[in-house]
Amino acid sequence: MNDLFTTETSARAADIVAALLFILALACLSKHETAKSGNIFGMVGIGVALLATIVLTIDGDIDGTDLALLGGAMALGAAIGIYQARVVEMTGMPGLIALLNSFVGLAAVLVGWNGYLLVEADPEGEEAQRLDLIGTLGIHHAEVIIGIFIGAVTFTGSIVAFLKLSTRIKSQPLSLPGKNILNLGTLIAFAVLTVWFCIDPQLWSLIAVTLLALGLGWHLVASIGGGDMPVVVSMLNSYSGWAAAASGFLLENDLLIITGALVGSSGAYLSYIMCRAMNRSFLSVIAGGFGSEATSTSDDDHGKHREITVEGVAELLVEADSVVITPGYGMAVAQAQHGVAELTRTLRERGVDVRFGIHPVAGRLPGHMNVLLAEAKVPYDIVLEMDEINDDFSSTAVVLVIGANDTVNPAALDDPASPIAGMPVLSVWDADDVVVFKRSMASGYAGVQNPLFFRDNSTMLFGDAKDRVEDILQVL
Repeated sequence: MNDLFTTETSARAADIVAALLFILALACLSKHETAKSGNIFGMVGIGVALLATIVLTIDGDIDGTDLALLGGAMALGAAIGIYQARVVEMTGMPGLIALLNSFVGLAAVLVGWNGYLLVEADPEGEEAQRLDLIGTLGIHHAEVIIGIFIGAVTFTGSIVAFLKLSTRIKSQPLSLPGKNILNLGTLIAFAVLTVWFCIDPQLWSLIAVTLLALGLGWHLVASIGGGDMPVVVSMLNSYSGWAAAASGFLLENDLLIITGALVGSSGAYLSYIMCRAMNRSFLSVIAGGFGSEATSTSDDDHGKHREITVEGVAELLVEADSVVITPGYGMAVAQAQHGVAELTRTLRERGVDVRFGIHPVAGRLPGHMNVLLAEAKVPYDIVLEMDEINDDFSSTAVVLVIGANDTVNPAALDDPASPIAGMPVLSVWDADDVVVFKRSMASGYAGVQNPLFFRDNSTMLFGDAKDRVEDILQVL
C-alpha cells in the first residue's frame, strides 16, 4: 500500500512538472528567439509524462503480454513519428499537422468507446459499481458521449483538411443546399441524444452520435474554402485539444486534462486572432462562411498583364532605395527561401533597405512564412507583420511578391462581390513598382483572380521562384 501511494505521489509530481514544462513551452513559442527552447521544453514535458504513465502502468495489475503490447505500440509510434519528421517538407507541414490532429480525434473516439464498454455495457462490473457508489456514474455517461462527439468531429474534419492541404481534393468549398440547417440540426440531434444517453445509456444512441459527429466533421471542413485553410488548421488543433481533455476526464488523468485545455484554448485564441486579421467572424468561418469561387477569373475581365525579364528585375533592384518582399505559399513550394535570404543579404550590402511583409495567413499554416525565413537565417528585425508594414508601401520603390496571391489581392478591398471581400491584405500596389513571381496566371488557392497582376505598376516574372531568384542573383 505504501509503495503504491509513493508511486502515485511521484506520478502526480511528474504530472505537475510536465504541465509546467508545457506552459513554459507555450510561452517560449511566442517569440522567434525562444521558439527552439519552447520546442525542447515541450519534448521534455512529453517525456516526463510518458515516463510517469509507464511507471504507473508497470506498477499496476498487468502481465507480460500487456507490457509487450505497450512497448510495441510505443516503438511503432516512435518509429513512424521520427520517419515523418525526417522526410516531411515545410510545404507538407500543414497537411501533416492536420493528419496528426486526426489521430488525436480518433484516439478520443476509441477512449470513449472503451469507457462505454468498461462501464455502461457492463453495469454490474466493478468499475460501474465504483462510479455508482461515489455518485459519478451519470457524469461518466456525459463524458463518454461528449468525448466521442468531439473526437469524431476532429477526426473526419482533420482528414478533409489534410486532403485539401495536400491537394488530393479540390480546395473549393462544398455548398450543399441548406448546409447551415444541416449543421444546426446535427447539433440539436446531438444534444437530444446526449440527454437520452445520460438517462438511459443504450448502444444505439452512442452509435448514432458517433455517425452524426463523423458526418458533421466532414461537412464542416468540406464547406470551408481554400482561403480559410490556415484558420481551419488552427481550429482543428483546438478541437484536438478539447478531445484530449475529454479523454483525460474519462481516464481520470489530470495531465491529459491540463494539456488538452492548453492546446484547446490556445488553438481557439489563435483562430480568433486570425479571423480578426482576416476581418471574418469565427462562427462564419467554421460554418463555411466564405471561400467560394470568384464569378469571373479570366484575364479579359481585368486587361492584359505585362511581363518582365530577370535583367529588368535586377535593374529595378539596383536602382531602388527600399525593397519589400512579400512571400506566400508559392515560395515554400519552390523552396526559394534560401535564395531569397541570399538576395536580401546582397541588396543590403549594396545599401538597399530590404524588409519582409508577412500576412497573418500567408501560406497554409499560421507562422509558416516566419519559420521558412528563420530557417534561411533572415534577420528577425526585418520580418514585419502586415500591420507594421502596410503604411510603408507608398514610400517603397520595389515590392517583390514571391508566390503570394490572395494576401495581396486588391479585390478584397475594392470588390464587395469578391469571395474575399473585407479581408485585410498587404497593399503592395501602393509601391512604385511591383514584381510578381508566379508560375502562371492561374488564380490563387481561394480560387479568386487577382487584379493586381493587371495594374500599370505591376509586372509578372514567370517560372519557378527558386530558379528566378537565382537568376537575379547571377545578374547582380
